[in-house]
Formats: sequence, structure tokens, C-alpha cells
Amino acid sequence: MTSRLKALYDEQGFVVVPGLIPSEDQQTLVEACDRVVSFTREGKWPHRRTVGKQFPPFGDDNPDSWGVQHVMHPELGEPVFAKWYTSQPLSDVVKQLLECGKEDLEMELFNLLINPLGHNFALRWHRDDVGEKASKEEEREALNKWHYGVQWNTALYRDSCLYVVPGSHRTPRTPEQRKHSETMEPPTDPLDMPGAVQLTLQPGETVFYNSNILHCATYKSAEKRATLHANMGNVKGGSTRARNVLQHGLNWMKEERFREGLNEKGKTMLDRLIAMKESVVDVGYSLSG
Repeated sequence: MTSRLKALYDEQGFVVVPGLIPSEDQQTLVEACDRVVSFTREGKWPHRRTVGKQFPPFGDDNPDSWGVQHVMHPELGEPVFAKWYTSQPLSDVVKQLLECGKEDLEMELFNLLINPLGHNFALRWHRDDVGEKASKEEEREALNKWHYGVQWNTALYRDSCLYVVPGSHRTPRTPEQRKHSETMEPPTDPLDMPGAVQLTLQPGETVFYNSNILHCATYKSAEKRATLHANMGNVKGGSTRARNVLQHGLNWMKEERFREGLNEKGKTMLDRLIAMKESVVDVGYSLSG
């Protein structure tokens, strides 16, 4: 029987869930985020989302950053990230939304979204794994198979950065929506997009969303942001999510030192990711810009 949470997720393409950070981990996560952000802004961590580049590969053309990549990487030395990623309350929600068991969960990405320091930044309207010029038929085909993973943002501070078009994960864009999403430029006003709504998360709230929903984001340099940004897959999807996940560069996850830092649940999830990685060759990149 489909849960109410799953039904709402299927209908609108996103759901907001509170209370997924255990009270004993809240301050530890905040402090760990402060350290990795400082490390990145000091130029000591090369894996970052660079201002001026919306999608991977991010490069190094600007010293300012809007995200920190690979927060579970052992070189960062912050075990709380892997602990939280594999925590029971979080995976229980993922299992509901993907309608799968714990034996199906596949490790994917865990990054951190932050405010740039130098100036505001924004992402254009997009679907994570569907090109902006995709035809209606190509769009429909891509949306119909995007059921084997879920993405989420968990806010440590109030976060109003994300805009979505509810229900757009199920249907191709209208002609008017195409006008707003075929450009490489971010919107001047995201609410000009037909059907768009702005999502506001309070500290501790998580929005789970289908990453092929139409969405964009704005990053204000004056507002502190530390939002846990991750996704998880269902192994039954095979390699359908390979490009979207592997384009971020995950060779480090095959290293034994990373594996040794995971609990048993994390190790089995990692094994499924590595098996998927080894089943594909050249995945390329999902989007440009």
C-alpha cells in the first residue's frame, strides 16, 4: 500500500519532512560544515562548485564557491557525514519514496551547498538529467524512467534558495516553460516561470525531490547557507542514473580507506554503487553551463 508521503511525492514531485537530523548530531554537523567550508574557501579543498559554473565539470576559474563536493571523503576527516547519510530515519524515508527495501539502497552523492562570498549566484531552470533542448518525446522518455533515485536538501539554516514547478516531473514542458528553460542564463525572477513556487526550509527540514522536476536556485552572498545536498538510488534501476551520479567523479569512493570508515550498512550501499560504476564505460555529462 502506497504511503501518504509517497503519494504526495508522486503527485507534486517533492515533499518536505522535518526532524531527520538526530538531536545528538545537530551541532556536530554544523561544526563539521563550518570546518569543510573554511577549508574550501582557504583553497585547501579542490572539490568544489565554482561560482560562474552551474554544472559539472566545475573547474577552477573563480576562487569563490557555491558548494563543497564529496563531504564524505576521508581526507576531510568528518565521519559525521557518512554517519548521517546512512542513518535510519533518513533511509526509512528514502525507502518509502523509492518503494524498496534496505537491500536495494545504493550510495550516490553527498555534497554541501553554501553561500558564495563575493556576489550572488544563480542556477538556470533545468532538469538534472534532461538537456534543455530535449524534444517533447525525449523529455517524456527520460521522465518515465526516472524513478530509481531521490535527491534531497537538508537545511542547517533557513533556506529559501530552491524554486520548483510542482508536477513537472511527470510531464514535458509547455511551450511557455520551454522559453524559460532553453536558455543558458539564470532567470531574473524565477517566479516568471509558469507554475513555479519558492520552497523555504526551516533549520532541520528536508525537501526530497525528483531531480528531473523543473527547478532552479538562487544563492545570496549575504545569507549564510549550509544545506546538506545528497541523493540515493535503488539498485533495481541498473545504470539509468549512472551519468547523473558518476559525472561528479567518484573514483575516490573505491579506495579502501573510504570503505573502512563506513558502517556495515554503508559498505553494502557502496558495493552497489561500485558495481553500477563498473557496468558502464564513458558516461559524459548531463548538462552544459
